[in-house]
Amino acid sequence: MQLLTQDLRARLIANGQSRGDHVPVVKFFNPVGSGTWLFSELDEDGDTLFGLCDLGFGCPEMGSVSLAEIAAVTLPFGLTIERDLCFEGRFPLTIYADAARLCGGITEDEVRLEAAAIAIANENSELPQP
Repeated sequence: MQLLTQDLRARLIANGQSRGDHVPVVKFFNPVGSGTWLFSELDEDGDTLFGLCDLGFGCPEMGSVSLAEIAAVTLPFGLTIERDLCFEGRFPLTIYADAARLCGGITEDEVRLEAAAIAIANENSELPQP
């Protein structure tokens, strides 16, 4: 499976060229074990992805990853890392990150994501305004 189509690549690069808390564009996963990645940006080098990474140890974190290294992972039974064809990001990456920290792993549970969004909105409303 091709991890990134031209359309996905273009959307990721566009996000990488602008500042902001972007909605994840693509989700990768390990089909035979733990490992989930949500990516919102791709550097112009075409290899450096930015997003939320969860290797299954209970401590997901945001950071950068090499697309070439993910594509080169060889799993049992000749499998490789796959792209979730049904994934559609609904919230900014920081919402997924906060929900993942609370759950101990990346989640797509609407209730948990909405709770994280409300918590962030409440925190931001309590900050002093310039």
